[in-house]
Amino acid sequence: MGECNVIPAPENFELFYAFAAGENPGVTQVIGAMVAAKKPFTPEILSDLRLRCLSGARAARAMDNVGTGITQVIDHVLVRLESAGRHAEDYTNTLSAATGELGANQSPDDMRKLVEDLIAATKAMEEKTRTLEGELQKSSEQVSDLRGKLDDVRKESLTDPLTGIANRKAFDAAMDTGMLALGEGENVCLMMCDIDHFKKFNDSWGHQTGDQVLRLVANCLSDNVKGRDTAARYGGEEFGVLLRGTSLADAIHVADQIRLAVQGRKLVKKSTGDVLGTITISIGVAQFAPGDSIEAVIRRADACLYGAKRSGRNMVLGQDDPRAATLVPSAA
Repeated sequence: MGECNVIPAPENFELFYAFAAGENPGVTQVIGAMVAAKKPFTPEILSDLRLRCLSGARAARAMDNVGTGITQVIDHVLVRLESAGRHAEDYTNTLSAATGELGANQSPDDMRKLVEDLIAATKAMEEKTRTLEGELQKSSEQVSDLRGKLDDVRKESLTDPLTGIANRKAFDAAMDTGMLALGEGENVCLMMCDIDHFKKFNDSWGHQTGDQVLRLVANCLSDNVKGRDTAARYGGEEFGVLLRGTSLADAIHVADQIRLAVQGRKLVKKSTGDVLGTITISIGVAQFAPGDSIEAVIRRADACLYGAKRSGRNMVLGQDDPRAATLVPSAA
């Protein structure tokens, strides 16, 4: 890490440990190629690598653990049920034998002995049944615990580890849902948001401050979207917001609320309390239309976003704004 001028932050240690251990093929391939080519490890590259490789690896390991736990529970239950089946069979045989003996001429002492044996066998069966019930209850609790862990894994696989909002995978799924909602006659809009001059913050204040900026913007997005909407980190310093049941005019209004919320937050250096300045974002807004592809909606929103960048930043442009037409990406 020292040779590559990588900041010794915990998240970077995790990346380079995975590289050194060879436990993550994706990390090994990318870092190995960059080291060989002597390419610089920018904060953006490191962040993207963590997003693409480590969160998926953690989820995969967690899934393996859950799968192993479920297999162990099932095996244990099958063994206990097999044992219970043998005990039930033995008890049935005991009852059948007693039924046969009842037909014979027996003395009172023999009858007493037969009744005592039946009582003993019945009590033993009751005890084994209670034991089985307890073990099945315990197995049920274990399965419930594993189900909770599985829900946690699923949530983690759809969450950006840095900002805590939805990740690209969840965003893609939300876009698919948006297309279905459009087919049912619902208004659906998409915002594409980008942090203005993000590279400048990273270069001036370091990667940790850059992470703080990303979290600040993510919090503003989360605070200004409602239940069915999805705010996600699209990649790097770019975010996407899917708005369900929202017209283009209303979506532009929501986007401007988000823009003002971000602008109103002060970036404070945690270690010193110094105010480092304000953050601004540019936002492009597009509305889903019948016959659209997901790619087409994203392209329109991106055109609006780049139009906002080129028109001065810290603004919202909708797809009907002429400044959004046929524009190419500009610098952040």
